[in-house]
Amino acid sequence: MSTATAGIALLILALVAVHVPLGDYMYRVYTSERDWRVEKLVYRIIGADPKAEQPWYAYARSLLAFSAVSVLFLFFFQLVQDKLPLHLHDPSTKMTPALAWNTAISFVTNTNWQAYSGESTQGHLVQMAGLTVQNFVSAAAGIAVAVALVRGFARNRTNEVGNFWVDLVRGTIRILLPISIIGAIVLIASGAIQNFHLHDQVVTTLSGAQQTITGGPVASQEAIKELGTNGGGFFNANSAHPFENPTRLTNWVEIFLLLAISFSLPRTFGRMVENTKQGFAIAAVMGFLAVVSLTLSELFQLSHHGTVPTATGAAMEGVEQRFGVANSAVFADATTLTSTGAVDSAHDSYTSLGGLIQMFNMQIGEVAPGGVGSGLYGMLIMAIITVFVAGLMVGRTPEYLGKKIRPREMKLAASYFPVTELLVLFGTGFAMALPGPRAGMNNTGPHGLSEVLYAFTSASNNNGSAFAGLSVNTTWYNTALGLAMVFARFLPMILVLALAGSLARQGHTPESPGTLPTHRPQFIGLVAAVTVILCALTFLPALALGPLAEGIH
Repeated sequence: MSTATAGIALLILALVAVHVPLGDYMYRVYTSERDWRVEKLVYRIIGADPKAEQPWYAYARSLLAFSAVSVLFLFFFQLVQDKLPLHLHDPSTKMTPALAWNTAISFVTNTNWQAYSGESTQGHLVQMAGLTVQNFVSAAAGIAVAVALVRGFARNRTNEVGNFWVDLVRGTIRILLPISIIGAIVLIASGAIQNFHLHDQVVTTLSGAQQTITGGPVASQEAIKELGTNGGGFFNANSAHPFENPTRLTNWVEIFLLLAISFSLPRTFGRMVENTKQGFAIAAVMGFLAVVSLTLSELFQLSHHGTVPTATGAAMEGVEQRFGVANSAVFADATTLTSTGAVDSAHDSYTSLGGLIQMFNMQIGEVAPGGVGSGLYGMLIMAIITVFVAGLMVGRTPEYLGKKIRPREMKLAASYFPVTELLVLFGTGFAMALPGPRAGMNNTGPHGLSEVLYAFTSASNNNGSAFAGLSVNTTWYNTALGLAMVFARFLPMILVLALAGSLARQGHTPESPGTLPTHRPQFIGLVAAVTVILCALTFLPALALGPLAEGIH
């Protein structure tokens, strides 16, 4: 058995091992009536009443208000960082308003798209108090929306779906913070750095030249970057940088962290709706899609087909030698199946079909298992659509978890996926039609189109990874991609919360002989098929002009 195969097997076993205990722990976090002392202090500071429940529209208002304040704070924080402690004395990339806007939107929306080089643009204070803080709260906001939707299924004849401030604070303090501390300690023990060094580490290279190396509080940001499916790296090279990801062990740990919560949330869902079989069914769909994607990714990368030449060693182009092709493909697949966007290799150097798989992972909505929170509510939306389609096929009233899927619920669910799909296709179309954006393409032909399509796919699915052959630090791209990120994050969230409110107002419909079983293998396969087919029909023409044409050529 190869090292990569053993690592994949161990990864699967680890995810299976934590699925129940972590899922049960998160269930207790969001259903407990007891507040911790530190949480009570936070509630007093922000003026929130932890005992007051909110209807979906109040929950949505709180989410949008918190996010808007976060964007404004981070925007101005970046612009004035040169007047604050722990800043870079001579940053090579100046933080312009357009770049600050793009970065603020990026981190608040859990996208972490980086049009800047972290070590040469952002000071340590901004990295810690700005970017890392958003890594925590943006992830907690995603989990909160997913929990609100689950409450919609679990509750009956009520207008309330929870309290956003309680869900946000508990997710941050009880889940993300403690696990991140453990993850950071493991990374530090394995060689990741954690210090406050600026440009004071000068070393002599093997060729005799002088090189200045930037340090920083890396491990603490790295842990939540992966755990919260954020993806923004302390360094421009992201997880390919030895300070962020020193060994194959840390590479495995990072992959595990970025998958752990998303694969465990279906268990939380099953516990909250008091039917663990439903949780296992959702986890099974996620696992099935992930295994298929990983198999194809490994096949296309290791077979060296597509645009990668067959010369000796050419398959290592863009791959960090510490990890190799197989381990890099696992990381790439995991980071695009979730909304993480962290990279330990250059996705732009992948084979045409290997790159297509990474793109398609995002285009199916990142639901296998998806980002923390967003993967679960995205998959539940797909389950609702599947129930409706199956009901039409057999002439039954569609029901899911005791809730009728009426025209209102179906309209909200059906409006969810077109948001990101329209943003991807319109954004790519405008970029290819306008001379300014086209000038940022370093490649022509199908691969040039693939780079633009990947950029808008990544931004519109709040992923953050990129085909690096595209110059995006321009006013047009910073603005356009920023708009794609903000609309793709919050419009689906509003639809999900509206759906949660609509479901919560219903009573519970008892199962009958006409109720479609939604925990059996047939339904699991049907959800997986609907997920792939819906996205394939939308993106196939664009993929045919980009990576598919490149592969055939």
